[in-house]
Amino acid sequence: MTYFGFLLRFLILPILILSALHWRDMRKGVSLPQSLNAFSPWRALLALILIAVTYTTPWDNYLVATRVWWYDPALVTGITIGYVPIEEYTFFVLQTVLTGLWVLWLARRIPHPSAWRTAPLWRLLPLGVLGALWILSAAWLILNVREATYMALILVWALPPIMLQVWFGGDILRTHIRLVALGILLPTFFLCAADALAIAIGIWEISPEQTFGIHLWGGLPLEEATFFLLTNVLITFGLVLAIADASQVRLRAIARRARLLQHS
Repeated sequence: MTYFGFLLRFLILPILILSALHWRDMRKGVSLPQSLNAFSPWRALLALILIAVTYTTPWDNYLVATRVWWYDPALVTGITIGYVPIEEYTFFVLQTVLTGLWVLWLARRIPHPSAWRTAPLWRLLPLGVLGALWILSAAWLILNVREATYMALILVWALPPIMLQVWFGGDILRTHIRLVALGILLPTFFLCAADALAIAIGIWEISPEQTFGIHLWGGLPLEEATFFLLTNVLITFGLVLAIADASQVRLRAIARRARLLQHS
């Protein structure tokens, strides 16, 4: 199986199925709840795609350049941008679309509270935990702990935007906890299983010297599971916060405070 064959089977096909389900919802008039209808979900998804490609490109190029992971040249088209094959950039886009469509389909079916309460604990406590984890991962890189390299690079790259999301709307995400949890977990399990297959048949390989050597089901490295978990966190958090009415309320409050500070 080539890399594009992998994308066709494990990303494009599920995306087509989810697209058909969304089309059916539109025909039946099934819409998002009022609490998640403050911004166009399709514009939010497009913005997430652009962010994903822009933010991930230099990081992933560094991984390939330093042989944290590599691909089989015989199983890709040979078209590369930097060090990374075009198939990998396609993966960035397709994963964002796949998880985003899944979250939006779920959002029409899961009961949501009609109101939310500001809860600083749900913003500050996770922020502290994530900040400590980021410091630990940065220390691994500074101290050149070789077996921790891939994990540290994942955490140093993924945690800052997650911390920003939690700082802005940890309590908003808590309000929609069922949607957030299911939106993250199912795509993560699915992509981990697909990734294990891709590694097994040699589409790409992960450096054993730059990983902890801990493998989950199917020989999946712990680092790869962490990658898919955190990227799906980024997509789900970003999409839910973008369309939540509570986010618009908070943005207006932040804008008012900024104007007051300018005039004081």
